[in-house]
Amino acid sequence: MSIAPPARVAAGSALGLSALLVVVHATNDAFAGMLSALLPTLQVRFGLSETALALFVATLSFSSSVTQPLFGVLADRWGRRRMAAAGVMTSSSLLSLMAVAPSPWLLFGLLLVGGLGSAAFHPAGTGLARSIGGRRKGLVMSVFSAGGTVGVAIGPLVIGWLLMTGNLMLSPLLMIPGVLGGLALIAFMPAQPRPRGERWPPLLDMSLLRGPVGLLSLSGILRAISFVTFLNAMPLFLVARHGLAPDSPVLFTTLTLFSVSAAIGGIVAGSLERRAPRSVLIVSSMLASLVPFGLLFVLVPGTPLYFLAVAAAGALVNAGLPLMVVAAQDLAPHAMGAASGLLMGFTWGTAGLLYVGIGALQESAGLTVAMVVAYAMVVPAAALASVVIRREEARGA
Repeated sequence: MSIAPPARVAAGSALGLSALLVVVHATNDAFAGMLSALLPTLQVRFGLSETALALFVATLSFSSSVTQPLFGVLADRWGRRRMAAAGVMTSSSLLSLMAVAPSPWLLFGLLLVGGLGSAAFHPAGTGLARSIGGRRKGLVMSVFSAGGTVGVAIGPLVIGWLLMTGNLMLSPLLMIPGVLGGLALIAFMPAQPRPRGERWPPLLDMSLLRGPVGLLSLSGILRAISFVTFLNAMPLFLVARHGLAPDSPVLFTTLTLFSVSAAIGGIVAGSLERRAPRSVLIVSSMLASLVPFGLLFVLVPGTPLYFLAVAAAGALVNAGLPLMVVAAQDLAPHAMGAASGLLMGFTWGTAGLLYVGIGALQESAGLTVAMVVAYAMVVPAAALASVVIRREEARGA
């Protein structure tokens, strides 16, 4: 005997719950943007090399992203609402301390453990967003994904303001919105019971990686390398190549504009899902991002054309991500949490780990060469996504 599925969420209630998920997602992901903005300051404070800074990025990426498929399975087993709430409260409480960490080793510890909270939030939050999306799950997923990207955009502004005003010691107070957001999820998000008698998904479903979801994840990894490289190498590039100060407003504005535009790009692509094939939206946007990425090497920072190129690069490189997440969920309806974790987390985390190699290449061959190599990864990413999604579109026709 099975229990009845949750009742359909009313339109007005769905809108409010979607807004709550977006705000909590933005709160959770803001700390990743803060780390990117803090890298030049950390380099000066601790006297670190680019490779060491890349290890900070890789540590947070590993703990907050690579482990998401596991937390996705646990969320399917134990409840997405509770997992999402516990995740955002944990990540906010620990990652809000990274700006005041007295040593690199303590910072590594905060990033490693605090990132696990973020890993717990993402697949659970993604499942909650899909459940209230109804027939417009592509658009709702795009808006939810945009919340995280907006958070990454807000993070540099918040930490940059604290840095420029000499109030960096107040950064632990940034945990408050995350804790309140987690409590709000518990209070307002409806429970989603699992039908009795249905088998639990395995903790490690290798069939996902061997099939089309695995290929789609590889495409996501390659695409994410370009995104991660921009966020973490661009501030160093602006300081080293153009002589900007580590606390220059241009650095924080660049990161914020890139991430805000990435969120907008995802929403636009999600809204166009009913008018154009997913494969066309995903592949064309990835390949088109190469144009603004290239222009950023020759444009003068702070000029209108420079900021226009930043916005175009962010919007195009991220436009197809929400659609890739929905495609992965459709390909694995029996393991939706794990599939969401692969595309929302595992891809980003693996890209973050691979960024250590990009950081080493920055030291050996220079920032420009390393960034060109990273941006070029969108070409094989687009090819892989095209193969997988076109095949599924053909089957569904």
